[in-house]
Amino acid sequence: MKSILSAIALGAFARLVAAHGYVDNATIGGQVYTFYQPYTDPYMSPKPDRISRPIQGNGPVQDVTYSDLQCGGDTVNGIKGSSPAALHAAAAAGSEVELRWMLWPDSHMGPVITYMAKCPDAGCNNYMPGNAAVWFKVQEAGRDGTSSTWGDTPLMKAGASISYTIPKCLSAGYYLVRHEIIALHVAYSYPGAQFYPGCHQLKVTGSGTTTPSSLVAFPGAYKGGDAGITYDAYQAQTYTIPGPKLFTC
Repeated sequence: MKSILSAIALGAFARLVAAHGYVDNATIGGQVYTFYQPYTDPYMSPKPDRISRPIQGNGPVQDVTYSDLQCGGDTVNGIKGSSPAALHAAAAAGSEVELRWMLWPDSHMGPVITYMAKCPDAGCNNYMPGNAAVWFKVQEAGRDGTSSTWGDTPLMKAGASISYTIPKCLSAGYYLVRHEIIALHVAYSYPGAQFYPGCHQLKVTGSGTTTPSSLVAFPGAYKGGDAGITYDAYQAQTYTIPGPKLFTC
């Protein structure tokens, strides 16, 4: 047993040494939620219930055609896509959600983008969007002109966070949130951009009545040749954030 645990620990350490990152916790509706912990949650008994869906670890998704692009996964190693979480976080439409990532490496510059998708009336905890076009974009932060400041630059300092606002006009109900960083430090060469997506589940309250249109699918919203995917971040040039236009009320 000791050798098995040692092997697990060594494997986790090896992955952490090559660390990139993921969302560690969030403040939603005034409450702090610990997100799925890929190096501890799978080994706990019972496994903790979370509002965030399982992710493969702190490594990237590197193929825009994989189901992993939606909420995480590791198809290459047999973990295809993610799966629903058990819980939802309550939040009012119009409120801000604060996401705290692990300390992000300063070499991995790129945009931060957030999408939402309406879940069935019963909730998100049995819902898998599959290839359906259900996602609308609610937050994006790309490159500041041609400078070295990117959407993920704030996360390169300890204790920093990224926020998005739940659109105030959204109809009440259950929503799945897809939040990602796209690291562009290798996007001009093989294997291309690195995607770090993760999903969490909300129960949104409020008096809004809007159901967004112009929805996209994951995979499907991004193509490998998109200007915001195949891009040389080391050049002083403007950047086009991939995906649909930002939804506004």
